[in-house]
Amino acid sequence: MARDTILEVKNLSTTFHRGGRPLPAVQDVSFDLGRGEVLGLVGESGSGKSVTLRSLLGLSRRYGDVKGDVLWNGRNIAALPERQLRPIRGREIAMIFQEPMTSLNPLLTVGMQLTETLKAHTSLSRSERKARAIEMLDLVGIPSAASRLGDYPHQFSGGMRQRVMIAIALAAEPKLLLADEPTTALDVTIQAQILDLILSLAREFDMGVILVTHDLGVVAQTCDRVAVMYAGRIVEEGTVRDVLRAPCHPYTVGLMRSVPEDVTPRTPLYSVPGTPPSLDALPRGCAFAPRCPNKGEGCEARVPMLEALAPGRSAACFHPAEIAKGEVA
Repeated sequence: MARDTILEVKNLSTTFHRGGRPLPAVQDVSFDLGRGEVLGLVGESGSGKSVTLRSLLGLSRRYGDVKGDVLWNGRNIAALPERQLRPIRGREIAMIFQEPMTSLNPLLTVGMQLTETLKAHTSLSRSERKARAIEMLDLVGIPSAASRLGDYPHQFSGGMRQRVMIAIALAAEPKLLLADEPTTALDVTIQAQILDLILSLAREFDMGVILVTHDLGVVAQTCDRVAVMYAGRIVEEGTVRDVLRAPCHPYTVGLMRSVPEDVTPRTPLYSVPGTPPSLDALPRGCAFAPRCPNKGEGCEARVPMLEALAPGRSAACFHPAEIAKGEVA
């Protein structure tokens, strides 16, 4: 069945500058998203996942150069000036940031921050905004929602603050939710509750979701498709089933091997050797080559492009067939 595509990202690149030197944080990233679909962006810290989300909404333009196209329902919002882009944020596309205490205003009550979003993006009256705020807090599972409107962020636990962030993001019923590691620093039980909440609300609002995470277990449980990022580029993309069953990039293989499964007690856990490259010292060829157990002669000379291997399946590797067959050193 054809997907009802609501978002198309084409050749998105974001470059920061330090001391006159360019720092390419995101390079030629392209993907799309269907209505009601959940796409996982996976990779180590520094791979460009969070910058990608911020670039979609134009939040990186203050600090760097953003190029490429972001087609939202056929409209290129990457070309819009700030004045025209601002009404889209929150109303049509909302974002949940990593750490609620750095995103919520500690000087304003939760009720004020919720109704502020509703005032900016809806035509509801003051009483209707309050009723909607109570409804949203109740929807995300905050007990005695009406009595918590006057509380400040520090009066909530970490999990409850994250629920408040979700309530604010979904208050205006957006059609796309950008979730930047929404379960970071939460315990496992709360993580599961938050993820289940996001998925149930996505189904209720028929909303597309881009979920940034470094946990392949989360991706396996929650996402329809996955895009693996490394050094600012997407190196593999496909359905969760295809990618996890037969990864075609050695970095994806390394990430999967890093997930503990049936490990003998006192056995050292596997980790991908080496560290991600610095943005000001990217390798000339494949960025993963210095860490790759299967690199060949051409890997350090040329950058592999993301190429289609099958419908809905792509990888940026010079020998994906060998990797998919399990021929990894």
